Amino acid sequence: MSFYDSNTFRADLKQAVLQTVGKEKLSHASVMITGASGLIGSFMTDMLLELNRTADADITVYAIDLSEERMAARFAEVKTEKLIYVEHNVNDLPDFDFPVDYIIHAASNAFPAAFNSDPVGTIMSNIQGTKYLLDYGRDHGAKRLLYISSGEVYGQGDLSLDSFAESYGGYVDPTEPRSCYPNSKRCAETLCVSYTKQFGLETVIVRPSHTFGANATKADNRANVQFINQAMAGEDIVLTSAGSQMRSYTYIADSASAIISVLTAGESGQAYNIANPVSRTTVAGLAKTIADETGVKLVFADPDAVQKAELSPIAKQVLCADKLEALGWKGSFTVTDGVQHVLRILNELK
Repeated sequence: MSFYDSNTFRADLKQAVLQTVGKEKLSHASVMITGASGLIGSFMTDMLLELNRTADADITVYAIDLSEERMAARFAEVKTEKLIYVEHNVNDLPDFDFPVDYIIHAASNAFPAAFNSDPVGTIMSNIQGTKYLLDYGRDHGAKRLLYISSGEVYGQGDLSLDSFAESYGGYVDPTEPRSCYPNSKRCAETLCVSYTKQFGLETVIVRPSHTFGANATKADNRANVQFINQAMAGEDIVLTSAGSQMRSYTYIADSASAIISVLTAGESGQAYNIANPVSRTTVAGLAKTIADETGVKLVFADPDAVQKAELSPIAKQVLCADKLEALGWKGSFTVTDGVQHVLRILNELK
């Protein structure tokens, strides 16, 4: 079974394409996507292939990932000559040489287990890997590079603020190993805008809020993935904190369509939050929604040593979406909508 066997997944894909701003600009273009088998990267790849099928967009997608086998399994049912697999580690110098119009850099360690076990690798993939792609785009005449940063760049923000706008700085403690992720994302953002200033390469930056979807990878141990996996197994959802942290949560169909909208319509050298203003709740609120939808219980437990090490210090990560929505983008999914769709897709694939 694949995601394309799910009616809900296919409907979400069509909705994501429908609400994407400026998609006509991608017609006859070539688009490189790193991290192409990941949560966000794979759905964006699906969207571009959907544009080819439904709008005859003639987009060539260069899907880059550590494993060609993993990409082949993920996209087996939609593989065409317009989808080209490139097995490559972004931490290495590119060993390929083809022209490309747009680069979407979605490859990164993006979950707590990776931050805890490989903080140095997390830093280097965000900085060195981004530099290699910026150089590639500059040297191959790319029209634009989009860098997928993170809402974690706001760090431990002012709790009195309703939400964090792109101009807000926040605070990240540079002496904490857990800061390997937000601080290297911050550095990579500066690297992008520096290439725009110094070399004239157009860059745009997106800062996704907590994104969730049925297509999360098996290695992903973010809280929302664990909650869904536990509930789907008929187990109680175990929360190892009070769960009072407030978050913007974005369903994958909204997140991917917003990111591509920034690629096509965003202003070069600018950063954009990726969030749906009607989709926010606490960590415990998300867990309870999943529990209610599946009929399992939500229970609380003390964290073990590993869980303590992976715990985010961020009490609030609510992102302002005004700048994104000013591009003409509008989200479609509340937290409950997104959870229901994830569960429906997974049940359809049983």
